[in-house]
Amino acid sequence: MSITATLSANLALEEARSPEARVAGAMRGFALEIGALSAFRMESCIHCGICADACHFYIATEDPQYTPIWKVEPFKQAYKRESSAFAPVFRWLGLKKKVTADELEHWQYLLFDSCNMCGRCSLICPMGIDVSALIEQARHAMFEAGLAPTELYEKAANQKRTGQPEDSAEPYRDKLLAIGREFGVEIPLDKSDVEVMLTVPRTDIEHYPKAVAALARVMQHLGVSCTFRSDGLVAENYGYYAGGKEWQRQISLRLIDEALACKAKLLIVPECGHAYTALRWEAADLYGKPLPFKVRHVTEFLAEQLQLGKLTLRTAETGATTFHDPCQLVRKGGVTNAPRTLMKAMGVELHEMKNHGAFSFCCGGGGGVVDIQRAAPLRYRAMENKLREVDDTGASTFITSCSDCRRTFDDARSHFNWEKTPRSLLELVADNLAGTAGNAA
Repeated sequence: MSITATLSANLALEEARSPEARVAGAMRGFALEIGALSAFRMESCIHCGICADACHFYIATEDPQYTPIWKVEPFKQAYKRESSAFAPVFRWLGLKKKVTADELEHWQYLLFDSCNMCGRCSLICPMGIDVSALIEQARHAMFEAGLAPTELYEKAANQKRTGQPEDSAEPYRDKLLAIGREFGVEIPLDKSDVEVMLTVPRTDIEHYPKAVAALARVMQHLGVSCTFRSDGLVAENYGYYAGGKEWQRQISLRLIDEALACKAKLLIVPECGHAYTALRWEAADLYGKPLPFKVRHVTEFLAEQLQLGKLTLRTAETGATTFHDPCQLVRKGGVTNAPRTLMKAMGVELHEMKNHGAFSFCCGGGGGVVDIQRAAPLRYRAMENKLREVDDTGASTFITSCSDCRRTFDDARSHFNWEKTPRSLLELVADNLAGTAGNAA
């Protein structure tokens, strides 16, 4: 049976699960996620609704169901009724009802279609609750209930099996080598005893091959001892998007094993925000011990090389320019200064958006939302405020450092007939390399 046929069969089985089985799966998932920290977060909520003012889905619609903390209501309901200190009282007085299959069906849309897990709500919560972390945990339970969106489930299942999210006739390693030939740059592949392991976004392989070539070109220019690995190419983790925690672990382990095999001391995450979160902040927890190598976003690495004097850059002729901060990099990773350091070194005339840095609005496509077809109408509504902010800067050039953000903005350009084309910061760096090749390793 082909991979596609196997996935179709598995999806049919998931869809055929009875309502009772779905509820049981969700309750099992919620039980696995309830610990001291999640309990503390849920008990701390004072129902003030301030998180709504941070969420672009609520701002765009003014629909209270898009209030971030409301999106985890089934999780809170299960906790209050089954695990909290006053659970017997809640059950006795009927203050918290059992979670139903109908609720789960509705909350699937709230947890996946109307949340990018961008963390802006967590930043604004007066009680310090990491709401996006609770939403991630609730997604785990939805996965256990067989309620992950089809697009995310299929890509996660493919990636778990083969290492690449798409069921493609051409392996990504072959596409990678073809990109090297197309752009005239050497692609280091499956080398051992290197300092750095490189990864690529699936989005770049399929939509932005120049960015893949740019990564290879910059590393070659710096003289970095590095390699891509055929069995560990893709940076994104669709298990993370779909809420499949065990699948997320297996996908992360593929990359960890490949980094160990080539003895890399550093794993570079390319222009992909959620890959950064999954690899830098969550992989060690799933691995069960500290990672035996460092994980850095490519802009962090390049800014460090710049500050060490190993990278020099020419002036980039971009004119008035604005920059989109990817949520997972700035709010969850603190990668705010590195891209600006690179732009400053290229003499970029930066016009900041009203909301930038840690308080930047999401592009609207994060958390796998850009891959969910039914979510497109809501996603477009949520994006309009962001597009206005970009336009209000008066900038003619628009840059970002996340390929999924770039893809989301490209989609908006087509949908809204928007005039701006998002550009890759990595590509801009590769186009403006100065001096002779160094040795960063």
